[in-house]
Amino acid sequence: MATHLSAADRLGGVGVRWGIGRGRYRVIPGLYAVGSPDAQSPVIVTANYKLTFDALRKELSGLNAWLLVLDTKGVNVWCAAGKKTFSAEEIVRRVRACGLERLVAHRTLVLPQLAAPGVAAREVRRGCGFKAVFGPVCASDLKAFIAADMQASPEMRRVSFGLWDRLAVAPVEIHNARRKALYAALILLFLAGLGPGVWSLGRMLDRWPAAFGSLVLGFFGGAFIMPALLPWLPFRAFALKGGLAGLAMGTLAAALFAGGLGWLDGLAMILAATVVGSWYGLNYTGSSTFTSPSGVERELRRYMPAQAVLTLAALVAWLVSPFAA
Repeated sequence: MATHLSAADRLGGVGVRWGIGRGRYRVIPGLYAVGSPDAQSPVIVTANYKLTFDALRKELSGLNAWLLVLDTKGVNVWCAAGKKTFSAEEIVRRVRACGLERLVAHRTLVLPQLAAPGVAAREVRRGCGFKAVFGPVCASDLKAFIAADMQASPEMRRVSFGLWDRLAVAPVEIHNARRKALYAALILLFLAGLGPGVWSLGRMLDRWPAAFGSLVLGFFGGAFIMPALLPWLPFRAFALKGGLAGLAMGTLAAALFAGGLGWLDGLAMILAATVVGSWYGLNYTGSSTFTSPSGVERELRRYMPAQAVLTLAALVAWLVSPFAA
């Protein structure tokens, strides 16, 4: 198996970063050879999400190893561990399927550290006789980890979540939001024209840019501003962090677009942007190392009703505004 990425690999990776073909970007599960492995070579376990697979194999140049790829349904290691597809059961199944015990003399599997929430090491040993050792967080540290007799330094165990990491999924949100944006634009074309005399084309042309602009800026606040400023925004809840970013963008939208419109229009724009920012902030919980499944469930129960109330308030303010002018 090649350890260098081809132009097609890199192009595919860029496409997936923008959400193109993400659900189909996977490799066939099974056992792969890196270099010229023998019975003493390490066995490294990973997911079959191709972006993960490529990120790992490009760091293994010069190493002779076995790469055991699990069927995680095309999901990355950390998310697959949360979804229980990167699990002890799948490891045992894959080890038995490829007859790994006949290929290697040792009984050690190197697992990514981020798989730990989904894997019970004792179940791996009980099921196939192999010991599960959790390697470093970053694939770039893997060769050093193996050279150090599979002992990780504190730095190898530390999870970094820098600006690039926080913004890596933002382009995917643009791709995923495109259909919602189209539906919102069409609905707002109708709602913007409502008022005295039932519906007016001129009123629609005056109010629609403000309405749609507030949603776009709210999206930008929740999907881009909130992740970028994540460590510094107040509040623990992501819904509140996103709501704060959306509030700022909604205020900007009102300043940019609400000239000549009523104060209720401006209020509706601020509320709508706040809700959109809060929604995408809440959605970001699945992309952050700061959260847990229980924390996500707690946020959903606590903040989705509030988002629904603010959405209703924004709608009422927007519909009432033409009659209050």
